[in-house]
Amino acid sequence: MMTRQTFLGLIVAILLVVLSNSLYVIRETQRGVLLKFGEVVDPNLQPGLHIKVPFVNNVRKFDGRILTVDSSPERFFTQEKKALIVDSYAKFRVTDTAKYYTATNGEENRAAGLLSQRINDGLRNQVAVRTVQEVVSGERDQLMQAITTQLNEVANEELGVEIIDVRVKKIDLPPDVSESVYRRMNAEREKEARELRSEGKELAEGIRAAADREVTVIGANAFRDAEVIRGNGDAEATRIYADAFNQDPEFYSFVRSLQAYRETFNAGSDVMLLQPDSQFFRYLRDPKAGK
Repeated sequence: MMTRQTFLGLIVAILLVVLSNSLYVIRETQRGVLLKFGEVVDPNLQPGLHIKVPFVNNVRKFDGRILTVDSSPERFFTQEKKALIVDSYAKFRVTDTAKYYTATNGEENRAAGLLSQRINDGLRNQVAVRTVQEVVSGERDQLMQAITTQLNEVANEELGVEIIDVRVKKIDLPPDVSESVYRRMNAEREKEARELRSEGKELAEGIRAAADREVTVIGANAFRDAEVIRGNGDAEATRIYADAFNQDPEFYSFVRSLQAYRETFNAGSDVMLLQPDSQFFRYLRDPKAGK
């Protein structure tokens, strides 16, 4: 027969099992629902210690923090029928636990898959009414805002979650069109470079012509000024010579004769044939010949 101690131990063990299955804790970072035979009876469990009926009630806990769903890159077509590969992600959190549990069975991966599908549908609709320029840079902020607003309404209605933000990580061209786009970009850049070089050559020619004209003008002005200065100098020299001659014509004639003798007899091999009574030797024959 079972002893009293064994019976008491069995009772204590049963009580511990029942007690452990009756108590549960909801953390601050969690959201939860209380189920009764699979039916939601309390969709908004508050953080703290709670009691449930063992084997009757069940508790499903969800992460109440902001979560991230990373969508796989998808090909979308713009308004110009140009293909773009868009890689995006979204931030969300659970707001309606009952609806979230009903739609996803409380599975985060399932919720992420449903959200990813809706994100791609929203991106496809928004990209289809915009050009490549608008998607890439022109209206990117408006695109993200429109998708966030639209997706938040759908996600809140169908999944019980709030969309915090939707962002595009990367936008690429498909490999089959990248090469043609790059070739067109290179052709456009080469055309622009040729235009810039042509404008630069035209500007250089203008600058060079202006410089040559300026050089010609400066040279002509300098030559004119030099001729004027030279003419003034020659006139001044002529005046000085005339004044000196008028002061003593005989002495001036004598000095000029001596200068002529020096230049004539500078080389010892020079030979001159002159009349003995030539005026060239008058000062050699008579120092007073000029008087």
